[in-house]
Amino acid sequence: MKHVLRSRQHRGAHRLQGEHTRQPPADCTRDADAACVRGRCMAALGNSAEAYVALMAALAAEPGHAGALLELGSLYRVSGLLPEAAAVLRGVAAAQPGDAPTQHALAVVLTDLGTQMKLAGRVAEGVAHYEEAVVACPSYAPAFYNIGVVHSEARDFANAKTFYERAIEASPSYAEAHCNLGVIHRDAGRLEAAVACYEAALAAAPSFAIVQQNLSIALTELGTRAKLAGERERSVALYERALALAPRYPDALYNLGVACSEAGQAERALHLYELAVHFQPACAEAWNNLGVLQRSAGNLERAVACYRTALQLRPSFPQAVNNVAVVLTAQGRVSEALALLQAALTAAPDYAEAHNNLGVLQRDVGAIKEAIASYERCLELAPESRNAGQNRLLALNYIMPGEDAAVCAAHTQWGEAFQRMHPPMQALVAEEVDADPARPLVVGYVSPDLFTHSVSYFAEAPLALHNSTRVRHIVYSCVPMADAKTARLRAAVAAAGGAWHEVGALPEAELAARVRADRCDVLVELTGHTAGNRLGVLAMRPAPVQVTWIGYPNSTGLGAVGYRLTDAAADPPDTAQTYAEELVRLPGCFLCYTPAADVPPVAPLPALEHGFVTFGSFNALAKVTPEVLRLWARILAAVPDARLLLKNKPFACESARAHFLAALAAEGVAPARVDVLPLTAGTAEHLALYAALDVSLDPFPYAGTTTTCESLFMGVPVVTLAGACHAHNVGVSLLEAVGLQRGWVAASHDEYVALAVAAAHDA
Repeated sequence: MKHVLRSRQHRGAHRLQGEHTRQPPADCTRDADAACVRGRCMAALGNSAEAYVALMAALAAEPGHAGALLELGSLYRVSGLLPEAAAVLRGVAAAQPGDAPTQHALAVVLTDLGTQMKLAGRVAEGVAHYEEAVVACPSYAPAFYNIGVVHSEARDFANAKTFYERAIEASPSYAEAHCNLGVIHRDAGRLEAAVACYEAALAAAPSFAIVQQNLSIALTELGTRAKLAGERERSVALYERALALAPRYPDALYNLGVACSEAGQAERALHLYELAVHFQPACAEAWNNLGVLQRSAGNLERAVACYRTALQLRPSFPQAVNNVAVVLTAQGRVSEALALLQAALTAAPDYAEAHNNLGVLQRDVGAIKEAIASYERCLELAPESRNAGQNRLLALNYIMPGEDAAVCAAHTQWGEAFQRMHPPMQALVAEEVDADPARPLVVGYVSPDLFTHSVSYFAEAPLALHNSTRVRHIVYSCVPMADAKTARLRAAVAAAGGAWHEVGALPEAELAARVRADRCDVLVELTGHTAGNRLGVLAMRPAPVQVTWIGYPNSTGLGAVGYRLTDAAADPPDTAQTYAEELVRLPGCFLCYTPAADVPPVAPLPALEHGFVTFGSFNALAKVTPEVLRLWARILAAVPDARLLLKNKPFACESARAHFLAALAAEGVAPARVDVLPLTAGTAEHLALYAALDVSLDPFPYAGTTTTCESLFMGVPVVTLAGACHAHNVGVSLLEAVGLQRGWVAASHDEYVALAVAAAHDA
């Protein structure tokens, strides 16, 4: 914030000094009044020398001529002869006490003399002159103002405030005093008062650039305060006001970008961050946030470039290091990502989110126990971390049977804690419920996965095939990045008479209110504890009936969710797995798979062409536990000429490939018999790879779902292992649905191996 210091540069002093010894001409008029008038006119014309001569003539004619003395004092002042001006005017004031023009003129000179001394380093003398000016003319505002400036510079803000207020009392339109008073209020955290002062200054001086800048700063800080208080709309309005005053102010651009990003206005936020880094290229935070938006838009290389720019500006910026690692993890560049996360945690060991992201990386490479430890470390540092808490629950399903008491308890404990943070809305009263039995049932679906994502292949059929005479369905889409699949689903919903709302930018409380306003009878969530879920909405209970389905193989843990859709194969009636929800076992399979639009033709059996059998799995590496590897090694040992083909994101990284092959080698499988591939560019290319497989091997205890359906659809049978919990049994449900339960569903590890070997010999 900038203070304003009033000071003047004086010109022409030497010229007038040269006239001190000049005598009035002999024929000069002896009429003092006329000479005084002549002097005043010459001064107005800028002819200081002639003005001086005339005034001296007036004083020669009448030594105490008050008008001439007053004009002489003024002439000395504008000529820079401030001590002389003060001496003359003091005399006039003493001779004419109470004369307002004289008091004012003396106060002006004393104030200017005080400023001159202050600028010369003689502060105490300067203050003495200001104080003398105040005594001479108590209504002269600049004297109070300049005393305030001295106190401000001495950091005596209490006294400075008093004198600025006295200056404003004397001159309500004194812009500089309003400005400096605003600075004091702003520095003390009184932002509303500061804004009021700056606005008063601008009202007095609309083009006052320093005030415009200071008001922009205060409005930006006030906007941030409003944002932290949850007043999002007010914060945006304040940032926009700040930018109207100072369109190039980087902090306002950055903070408005943050607000827009949090509101889901990614395009506007991107533009604002770009402007922020244009006007302040050294703003590491803006570069980092620009990278976050580029990543969300799928521009991974641009995101990395932004993060690296942030790191050039601030090498120990842990958030940027973490964010680069997140992108590299998504690209399967796990070695680089691991090094960066370790660097972030070295720089900031208590950076909770980096521990969470380290867990995600460890999960992706199949190091589930290590991932759980990282999530738990994050939770130690940030007990309310939703990401870490839910990632931990998901990870437990990879290595522990869902019926395990510890797994069940973990879900229950999380749900109880989460429910406390999201109290339910007020229950509907009878008058708010439409009890007409003839009306269509209103069913809402909420999901972030309605794009090319596993869940979308199972959501498409129900969304497209509702009977619109019986059901009016509403989709609440929280998709972070819509694609062609999103458009396809949206068109299918519209064709079925449903409604589609993009609600990704809505906070959960606002989304819950939207669901309540839409009068949903049933709300179905499709995500569970996976990324982007809106379980907070269901915790608030906006709909009388709430259901979980498809996206997660275990309980939400929430008492607010009444039902979970499943079937008798996935969740046998005698299951020991416990749920917060009541299980609704659908007849047949609880899933309905809709294949992708661009499906390649089913290929001939590859074993007939190659002369050997190829086993494979395209499941996430997190599901391929050490126990799974041991069984796969037994299968390959029993079929010596068989090969194993695996495809997974981390296999883009040489170290991940080497680590995985070493784990198989430890089980007796030669690396030469194993092909490991990274992810493919598109769905069609991915599905085409099934042409290389003769038999798919399902992992456990977390079986495949989409991969099993894809494999079957592409003509490749799947060997799966039955268990006692939902995650273990999804493959059983799918195989039963297509009539392949005999010969492909194993009841034990030994039978799993035997069925795979039998399939190889049959090929």
